[in-house]
Amino acid sequence: MSRSPKPYLKPSVFWSIRQGFPDWLRIVLTAAALIVPLLLWTVLSYSGLVKPIFLPSPARVLQAGIEMFAVETWQDNLLVDILASSGRVLAGFLAAAALGIPVGIAMGTFYSMDSLFAPIVGTVRYMPVAAFMPLIVVWFGLGELSKIVIIFLGIVFYNAIMIADAVKFIPSELLNAAYTLGANRTDILFRVILPASFPSILDTLRVNVAGAWNFLVIAELIAAESGLGYTINQARRYGQTDKVLACIVIIGAIGLLLDYAFKILARILTPWAEKS
Repeated sequence: MSRSPKPYLKPSVFWSIRQGFPDWLRIVLTAAALIVPLLLWTVLSYSGLVKPIFLPSPARVLQAGIEMFAVETWQDNLLVDILASSGRVLAGFLAAAALGIPVGIAMGTFYSMDSLFAPIVGTVRYMPVAAFMPLIVVWFGLGELSKIVIIFLGIVFYNAIMIADAVKFIPSELLNAAYTLGANRTDILFRVILPASFPSILDTLRVNVAGAWNFLVIAELIAAESGLGYTINQARRYGQTDKVLACIVIIGAIGLLLDYAFKILARILTPWAEKS
């Protein structure tokens, strides 16, 4: 009895799985992802279906942003807020990377380090950072250090666990081949594991820099006098939803720029990695 031939898989442009994708369609879909929500926002705000106190119009949000940029006093100037918040995020992000990367590599490489660090990393990353705020104030005071510590604690454990998982996914055959060629443990770590995991490390940092901006608003609850999170909290207190949305849009724009910057950096530093 002859077997029936397998059904032919029809080609598809839209639903192709990791195959060629036309640039024009990519541009169209990207534009639609940005334009459709903006149109929906515009319709809801201008039609009167939603009151301005709950959802101000895009024009009003843009005007609020321009007005905050034009303020002459440094305490209320939006540019000063952006610089202050960016400095806090950068400090916390770099500190989390400086600790999270080596701990993650150690956990993924050595069973001994995984047994040592995994229990504390796996436990603390489930604890809400906001719950530590009273202790952080007691330990580090009300200055800039406490704000940086909150951002640091918010992402350092995720850096460690995600990088450890990336290292563990390196095929054992690759390590065994290096041993066969005469490599020692130092060679395996610096000439095999680090290059193999470097694309994943960059991707982890790209993902978790978003977490740093999320924890910024929490961090700037602590006696802040400037910053985007501080401005959001102040505007919320007085019902100024247009200013709240303006600051949120600015944070989103900064995050989008950072995301593309990491992607460009990955293309330059890891040309061997698969692109999707």
